[in-house]
Amino acid sequence: MVIVAGHIIVEPQHRDSYLADCADVVRQARGAAGCLDFSITADLLDSGRVNIFERWESQAAVEAFRGSGPSDDQGAAMLSASVAEYDIAGVRSLT
Repeated sequence: MVIVAGHIIVEPQHRDSYLADCADVVRQARGAAGCLDFSITADLLDSGRVNIFERWESQAAVEAFRGSGPSDDQGAAMLSASVAEYDIAGVRSLT
């Protein structure tokens, strides 16, 4: 399993439009083979922060979905980013 997690920073006044532009990517990812979860969400405390969380069955599934990354407009809107991939060896349910 692979988890992609982190955040990006955008101008606070542009965050809502940035998130709206991400809706199609989220929809496509959730329908992609090997996608277990995918979300791009507004942070509750920082008005310029967008949280990223993805969970995939395998690295191959991540790579098959990736394509070219964010659109030019989305890339231009990012002031900074801190996102990483994590290879998961085991999982324990908390419920």
